[in-house]
Amino acid sequence: MKKIVIFDLDGTLLNTLDDLADSTNYALAKFGYPTRTIEEVRQFVGNGVAKLIERAIPDGKKNPNFEKCLAIFKENYAQNMYNKTAPYVGILEMLSNLKSKGLKIAVVSNKFDLAVKELCKKYFDGYIDFAAGENEAQGIKKKPAPDTVFTVLKEFELNPEDAVYVGDSDVDIMTAKNSQMPCISVTWGFRDEDFLLKNGATILINTPSEIYSHIG
Repeated sequence: MKKIVIFDLDGTLLNTLDDLADSTNYALAKFGYPTRTIEEVRQFVGNGVAKLIERAIPDGKKNPNFEKCLAIFKENYAQNMYNKTAPYVGILEMLSNLKSKGLKIAVVSNKFDLAVKELCKKYFDGYIDFAAGENEAQGIKKKPAPDTVFTVLKEFELNPEDAVYVGDSDVDIMTAKNSQMPCISVTWGFRDEDFLLKNGATILINTPSEIYSHIG
């Protein structure tokens, strides 16, 4: 039996896509740049907000307004990240059941750390034992590097074999591999089943309740 389940946040526990797209387009519009569709933003997320804006803004990091655009996005998103965001159907019940089994629950995300902690507090207060977001300024590399996962394991004095990782993207599959633990890939998130399989997914679940058979 595993002792801890480590979840990705966006596309796994929370559907954050609309709010991410709105803040991205708010920032782009401030400079008169073309806005992006929901489907475009869906493909841009997964590697942190800096990469999201790099992919969304014309000429990426070469754009002289890149840093300003990123700052505007962060400020706007911090104020608007609860507008349309919500847990996926069945997530709260699943987290409650995992807790009742005595499992620890952690969240590891490439979203900036403050937003991760605030979102977890708002939507999953009492369920999440530890939440960590992007914090490269402190020398902790973001996913798919295993740094944040190892931070979680250290917090609870656990080993990789005690854990399972759950996510919705290729980044999550690589993170689990780099952390030497199995990855459960969810199909309700920002990447579809074909994409996940092409990127190495070995365990797929279509509903949150299917997780229980993979944590033994």
